[in-house]
Amino acid sequence: MIAPAELKRIVLAPGRDRRIVAGHCWVFSNEIARPVEVPAGELVAAVAASGRPLGVGFYNPNSLIAWRFLSREPVAADAAFFRERLGRAGEARGRLLPGQDSYRLCFGESDGLPGLVVDRYGDVFVLQVYCAGVERRLDAVGEALEGLYHPRGVYLKNDHRARALEGLPSECRVLCGEVPPRAEIAEGGARFVVPLTEGQKTGFYFDQRENRASLGPFWKGRRVLDLHCYIGVSSVLAAKNGAHRVLGVDSSSAAVGLARLNASSNGAAAEFREGDAEEALAAFASGPRDAKPDMILLDPPSLAPSKKHLPKALRAYARLNASALKVLSRGGLLATSTCSHHVSREMFVEVLRMAQAKADRSTRLLSLRGQAKDHPVLLAMPETEYLHFALLEVV
Repeated sequence: MIAPAELKRIVLAPGRDRRIVAGHCWVFSNEIARPVEVPAGELVAAVAASGRPLGVGFYNPNSLIAWRFLSREPVAADAAFFRERLGRAGEARGRLLPGQDSYRLCFGESDGLPGLVVDRYGDVFVLQVYCAGVERRLDAVGEALEGLYHPRGVYLKNDHRARALEGLPSECRVLCGEVPPRAEIAEGGARFVVPLTEGQKTGFYFDQRENRASLGPFWKGRRVLDLHCYIGVSSVLAAKNGAHRVLGVDSSSAAVGLARLNASSNGAAAEFREGDAEEALAAFASGPRDAKPDMILLDPPSLAPSKKHLPKALRAYARLNASALKVLSRGGLLATSTCSHHVSREMFVEVLRMAQAKADRSTRLLSLRGQAKDHPVLLAMPETEYLHFALLEVV
């Protein structure tokens, strides 16, 4: 344990402590009245302008997010600390997802470990790190995982562009043990091959699992167009649950190859094509009516990596959803998502209103959902709620 007197302190500007007191986990560089000179990732105490202690966190003088909250009390941030936090996160997943062996084990700030994402695939764990403080303590993280879960291997998938904001390099490597290039997981009565080392993010989109399950009652008899289909999870589930026809489209040839493998291994009659989502929609819009889908899935990548990109991203989301709605006739379904941290639920709903007006369609909202339970949301930190999912019916 580190004594408070041993830590350097940052002092916040007047009034800037309210958000932290309420439970938010970040202090931005422009909120600090008296910064300190320490290496990125150092443990530093934060103090309000009044002198009130706010807690201990990781400090990065080179980042817009300058301080990330760890604890109200002094902590060592060693292997024992990570073991306690990761153990607590694992216990929570055990309660939320009984019997599951693949899920998001740690969702950063929501699990008390800022900038650390850990996805579990049975006995293999894949990490993404967005915080210099965690980066400096990767050995402690690995030791904690080994002590708790005795993994076959732990892999670092540190290739996300957000790392540059912390001054961290792109790096993918084995942290400990042996890591196979692929894993196999179960969902919805099917099994899927997941690319661990070469796939998108950590390999699988656990955050959409409950949204995919919610579509179960709607698949039967539908002509499904699954855009941004990645490795074909939704397409396979649609085909196995009574869809009349399924076409998945993705811009990645590697993803399309795995989607075909997953369809074949599950006996699912789904087709896959490499291509652009908007081009696919344009082709269906001008094609014969009986060839058009009556259920479209949209799950585009984040289009707003920062707030300055938000206006352009909202226009792009509206355009894409409008293109999908133009293809659909009365009774058609659109399952659509956004995964940008900067797009709020209210913004997302407004985008859909704009899209239906642009498409000259009227829709009703059948469902409005968010990320799966293993991606918990901190009420005091809106940034932890990033995924929004809607199911619309054309009327």
